[in-house]
Amino acid sequence: MSEEITTDQPKIKNHGWQVTFAGMGINLALGILYTWSVISKRIPEEWGWNEDDKSLPYMIACLVFSLIMVPAGRMQDKISPRLVATIGGILVGLGFIIAAMTTSLMVFVIGFGVFVGAGLGFGYASATPPAVKWFPAAKTGLIAGIVVSGFGLASVYAAPLTTWLIVNLSFSTALLLLGIAFLVVVVVLAQILKPPPAGYIPAGSLPANTDAKSNNKKEDFLPKEMLTTWQFYIIWFMYVCGAGAGLMVISKLAAIADKQIGITMGFVLVAVLALGNGGGRIVSGMLSDKIGRKPMMFVCFLFQAFLIFLLSKATAENALGTIPAMALISALIGANYGANLSLFPSITKDFYGLKNFGMNYGLVFTAWGVGGFMLAKLAGTMYARHQTFAIAYYGASALLILAAIMTLLVKAPHRKLETNET
Repeated sequence: MSEEITTDQPKIKNHGWQVTFAGMGINLALGILYTWSVISKRIPEEWGWNEDDKSLPYMIACLVFSLIMVPAGRMQDKISPRLVATIGGILVGLGFIIAAMTTSLMVFVIGFGVFVGAGLGFGYASATPPAVKWFPAAKTGLIAGIVVSGFGLASVYAAPLTTWLIVNLSFSTALLLLGIAFLVVVVVLAQILKPPPAGYIPAGSLPANTDAKSNNKKEDFLPKEMLTTWQFYIIWFMYVCGAGAGLMVISKLAAIADKQIGITMGFVLVAVLALGNGGGRIVSGMLSDKIGRKPMMFVCFLFQAFLIFLLSKATAENALGTIPAMALISALIGANYGANLSLFPSITKDFYGLKNFGMNYGLVFTAWGVGGFMLAKLAGTMYARHQTFAIAYYGASALLILAAIMTLLVKAPHRKLETNET
């Protein structure tokens, strides 16, 4: 086997890093979703939207994004990540253009919530799988972290850029320009995405029979097989908790800074959170390759619960409400949230294999949308009714502690090979 690998591999040019950075670039464009707190804060007052209304386009976008990941993951597995990412770029661009041409809440939801959300699903589903397939299993966390870091880092440039465009041009013109730009960028970068050919074995991989057959364990699960394992539902619930808590803060950070603390430059905190979000994806991916996915998840969940509790205590009258303290808290919340986007694709690949990774992770990723929808809705509704985010903070912290406990219970599924081969 080793001689075959040695002689065959030079014939196949490794496009791994090219595909990895193209995927990261696509996510740098798609990560405009994380600037929603900046966009929603600048929605014209004359439109008459309250905080609950302003949560709706973002909530729907998160939900549609996660649901589209399932068919998009299947399509990129079976057809082409290049084609699927191209569809994503077109839909994101059209969604922004539709949103730019209306003052109606429902039409805006169709543009930003449905079209942009669907485009995010097609683009995001296509970025990570072709990249990780070029590398050995020992680098899964690192490569997944690099690719998805683009989505987290996007707000570093997008938050101040969006603010500048809205202030100096207009709200609608800003959305129009962003839509055109993202359509072009994503469609161009999508053409670089390509998976390795069938049978490709990355340099540094273990021989094919080392993992599955020597351990008498099934390596690749079909989506329907994954859904029969109890581990899927534990992983899904943990993802709801981790992603939902982070998305809740991301969706309302500019409003939290303004209404809870009195900091008017909320876009700065959004950009700082984005740095943590992007960096957390890479660092957690690298560390999880070394210490394991579950220990990394346990630490991130508990730390995030503590940080959100701290955020609940921040006011203009105490040290937690100062700009340096809020910047630090925002960056760390971003890092812990970003870790989810690296750890959950990695554990999905570890537990269920690489062959059907696109659709399998798409099913797991529905948790991201459900979590974002539920907790962003909770934050918006509670503020509209009680003029405080406190209930949402405490609920998110409790869910994170529960998720941390669940990491101690979940273990890799075992399916005997002979059940499928006899």
